Amino acid sequence: MVTRIHEAINWNEQIDTFTQAFWDQNWLQMWKDTEFSPGKDSKVWRSMSPEERDVYKKVLGGLTLLDTEQSIIGMPSIAYAVPELQRKAVLSFMGMMESMHAKSYSTIFTTLLVKEEIDEVFEWVKENKYLQYKAEVVTRYYKKTDTPKDLYMAMVASVLLESFLFYSGFFFPLYLAGQAPGRMVHSGEIINLILRDEAIHGLYVGMIAQEIYTTLSEADKKEVTDETYRLLFDLMDNEYLYTEEIYAQISLDTEVKRFLRYNANKALMNLGMEPYYDNEEINPIVENGLNTLSTHDFFSTKGFYVSGIVEPLRDEDFNMNYEDEFIVN
Repeated sequence: MVTRIHEAINWNEQIDTFTQAFWDQNWLQMWKDTEFSPGKDSKVWRSMSPEERDVYKKVLGGLTLLDTEQSIIGMPSIAYAVPELQRKAVLSFMGMMESMHAKSYSTIFTTLLVKEEIDEVFEWVKENKYLQYKAEVVTRYYKKTDTPKDLYMAMVASVLLESFLFYSGFFFPLYLAGQAPGRMVHSGEIINLILRDEAIHGLYVGMIAQEIYTTLSEADKKEVTDETYRLLFDLMDNEYLYTEEIYAQISLDTEVKRFLRYNANKALMNLGMEPYYDNEEINPIVENGLNTLSTHDFFSTKGFYVSGIVEPLRDEDFNMNYEDEFIVN
């Protein structure tokens, strides 16, 4: 006996003004880790201080954990909960790329580290209380998507992960590759493409979350808004401690914290909310890496990490009208 109507996905109908564009863009950006040669960084790797190597290993280990959680819990949970079939497809594609991100860090490890060192990184991931805490907090939201309010908060957690929490890990690869001369630039090519993927993941989930928000009652809107800020502050407090533990040994913890606040504001903007933290200057080397990502190839086709002088990002670059056209400046 048939208990429900089973539908086939119909790509001939536009369900909104942006989903099919995101589908196309995900395919334009598709890549795999074996296209790159991080082993070419071996000479630079050996020249780095023990402290720099320690930071690099740990931030990639942390990123691997978060991408793992996003690929096997986050995106699948959200994709299952949304009713629209085209959106399920886009989110499933994004979940697949999260798995590619997680695998790509192992590709970097394999070319730079011996097995004992790799095992130490993954053991550290399991033992680090700050890393485990943020993974636990975020995945807790992913496992509860039964109501529109719950699904909204799961999407909030996803956007905070993609647009904010990842960036404590992205800081150091951007910092190294953006120097003159650049360091770890071949591994940086992979990081560049991961950054570009995470940018559209956070943007897409944030846009759907904004739609859900408009359907909530006024009481529920206030409740989820308050909870969003509580979640942000909790994660930020934990991220400060995580950052201090990792980056203080190379005296970059203060700059990474500034970078975290910068990206927390961008996460809020992806959710249609106003920035919360003060506008601060971030490290110019890292900012240049983000600018290159945003102005060179963010919404074109696959590209490689490119350092150079480019126009700085402006707040208006994030004011995008999707009803008129789908474009990122």
